Amino acid sequence: MTTATTGRTTAQGAVGTAHTRVEGRDKVTGTARYAGEIPFADLAHGWLVLSTTARGRVRAIETEPVLAMPGVLAVLHHGNAPRVDTDYIGLLGIPPDPTAAVFQQDRVHHVGWPVALVVAETPEQAREAAEALVVAYDEEPHDTELTTGHPGAHPAGGVMPGETAKGDLAAGLTASAVVVDEEYTTPEEHHSMMEPHAATARWDGGRLEVVDSNQGTTWIQTELASMFSLDASAVRVRSEHIGGGFGSKGLRAHQVAAVMAATQLQRPVRVVMTRRQMFSLAGYRSPTVQRVRLGADADGRLRALEHRSLNQTSTVYEFVEPSAGVARVMYDAEAHHTANEVTPLDVPSPTFMRAPGEAPGSFAIESALDELAERCGVDPIELRLRNEPEVGPVSGLPFSSRNLEACFREGARRFGWAERDPRPGVRRDGRWLLGTGTAAASFHSGAGPSTALLTAEADGNFTVRIAAADIGTGARTALTLVAADALEVAPERVRVRIGDSDFGPAMIAGGSMGTRSWAWAITAAAAELRERLALGADIPADGITVRSDTTEALGRLAQKERHSFGAQFAEVAVDTATGEVRVRRMLGIFAAGRIVNPLTARNQLVGGMVWGISMALHEEAVRDRASGALYAPDLAGYHVATNADVGDIEADWVDDPDPDDPVGIKGVGEIGIVGAAAAVANAVRHATGVRHRNLPIRPDRVLAAGVPTAGGGTDA
Repeated sequence: MTTATTGRTTAQGAVGTAHTRVEGRDKVTGTARYAGEIPFADLAHGWLVLSTTARGRVRAIETEPVLAMPGVLAVLHHGNAPRVDTDYIGLLGIPPDPTAAVFQQDRVHHVGWPVALVVAETPEQAREAAEALVVAYDEEPHDTELTTGHPGAHPAGGVMPGETAKGDLAAGLTASAVVVDEEYTTPEEHHSMMEPHAATARWDGGRLEVVDSNQGTTWIQTELASMFSLDASAVRVRSEHIGGGFGSKGLRAHQVAAVMAATQLQRPVRVVMTRRQMFSLAGYRSPTVQRVRLGADADGRLRALEHRSLNQTSTVYEFVEPSAGVARVMYDAEAHHTANEVTPLDVPSPTFMRAPGEAPGSFAIESALDELAERCGVDPIELRLRNEPEVGPVSGLPFSSRNLEACFREGARRFGWAERDPRPGVRRDGRWLLGTGTAAASFHSGAGPSTALLTAEADGNFTVRIAAADIGTGARTALTLVAADALEVAPERVRVRIGDSDFGPAMIAGGSMGTRSWAWAITAAAAELRERLALGADIPADGITVRSDTTEALGRLAQKERHSFGAQFAEVAVDTATGEVRVRRMLGIFAAGRIVNPLTARNQLVGGMVWGISMALHEEAVRDRASGALYAPDLAGYHVATNADVGDIEADWVDDPDPDDPVGIKGVGEIGIVGAAAAVANAVRHATGVRHRNLPIRPDRVLAAGVPTAGGGTDA
């Protein structure tokens, strides 16, 4: 036995200093294994078969020829699969998407609906057999087109209230000197992370074990236990390394299918989605149609604000893309109305996707604010600052901190905004028209209850065990730094283990709440452990372990509007001959609370901004009306920004303390994408004099809208 001492690290501490990823070497050398790579003895492989019709019923499945193929072990479908329970409320407070409850009915609700799972000895045999499986359908007419005025549109429930209203909107608009009334649209967008969805299920001593790629092992454990009527303690979910998630890696069809097959065959079964299957089964960002009406005095001060958003959802599951929620935080007016609506269509279910609601919503509201600034003859930054609310425009709650003005002031200084000529279409560099634009950003800062286990080891080191998920954000490294500071030791003395539901319940990696929630639990555990060690306790061979739970502490936190804020700046060049738009430089300045690791935080912010460029100029999934299927559902047909599309891009932050907050972390995973597309679109307007209200801003749309001809402006 030894007596533990913490031993202080540097006076500055670990938090706030740049630190390379603790698992970085494992990832670049291939030592880190992902869900589809972990070996299992006697492993079988499942391959999902998806419907080719958009609506109807499965009339027949010809399984006999497939079962006779080499290596084929089973074919699961609605006629022989185990029954599961879907009458429950999930961990996130919402019912499960019935798409995940595979093979429970003969109805088909969209192209890509799971109709069977073929299980074989090898993935090649499973794929060959799955492609040979003949499925007959009774087809029915389908509807896959989101339109304004669709008869199925209705106010949305979900994670945010459908409507909010205060004041007389009609009177406010009538009394306004300047009115903006425009419609903005965003297309269907897909997560397209590097690692596909993969899960392996096996029964071990009467306990279900699932090795998966997910954003929260507690989440998947709870959902699978509920669906298969098991006690949560009888389910273990592990997910150590995840190659991106962006909101899509929750409970999906592949995990449920793997559990069913493993139960039937009594051997481990792995199911991995193909890239094309992910476009049907992994969720996506719904297209939106948004109407924004702004009424203001001549100086740009808002009298009336209305933001209405319509998104599509599937016929089996209502998912809300709460785009109108942005206005509930950003801007106030005496008359303030917002509404989120949904239209059920014969399409796959949308889901959470980086900054759900805020990303498309900021494009609409920040474009409209830019239009208002033009019509009022007020600088776009000044107009936004004139409309800074003192409290939450809808909630009436005070802001924990709101340093948006500091973001704009610092960003304008570094970007050179003062030298900007407000006239559109006057700067030119050869055949390129140049323009600059800006937009504001916000994203809520929340936390979820979490538990953590912290052990003082006999060798003088410390081990943290928490069911966190590092989906590429650097969370594992951030938590190492947080634990080191809380214990007052060097980071090298701390080992953080994550991604295992056996460590106890913890918040998912989502909503920019992961690191904040987990850090809170770790800090609380460290405080208790230090108290015990301060008494000079001897450490036994198996160490001293304490457990924390933040549920009660969260309940005591004062009710306030808690958000990160940011200011986005973009300079674009538009080719007058081809309509091509290039983003030459981009700057984002953010107020995001306490920055744990500047290295990975900047990586997250820049990554979000790059995605904003992608959203503005490239990303668009298009459905064929006749078949209901996507055109080219792969990374060859679905365009995303690559290195060649990104010029000089920089992200930084201003001080954003919150003395009322015991953690001070706000999260940076999503704020970087918010407002980025609007800044690019506003810059295109400044360059060409033409406003684009429909994303993406493709070359053909630029040419169709018209651009000034050569000689119409001054050289840059």
